[in-house]
Amino acid sequence: MTRGPAHASSPPLRNGSAWAAVLVGLLSVATMPAAIVLSRSLEGYELLDAGYAIPVGAALGVAAVALARRARLRIERTLGRAGGAGTARLGRLLGLLGFCLATSGAIAIATYAVLTVVSE
Repeated sequence: MTRGPAHASSPPLRNGSAWAAVLVGLLSVATMPAAIVLSRSLEGYELLDAGYAIPVGAALGVAAVALARRARLRIERTLGRAGGAGTARLGRLLGLLGFCLATSGAIAIATYAVLTVVSE
């Protein structure tokens, strides 16, 4: 009588948080460029109006990092059987990149505001 591993009959575990982190990270990275393109193509909007997307991009970046952390914790809890370590790492990287893009947009708008006040 041969016996297989105890977990052979259980279905493979999925790590949805890792894929969600990648999706939310991609949205975070795309937020600022999309806002800039929209401000350029729509009548009545200026480049400065793209600044309204900064909090959205930053929030999506933070959410992607949180989802990636959740995915990594699931990987640790399941002793690696959940998989998705590389996907979680990519989601974290995209979330950080999206947050950095939003932060640089905030710095640009703050600099513009300071220069506008000083020049008057």
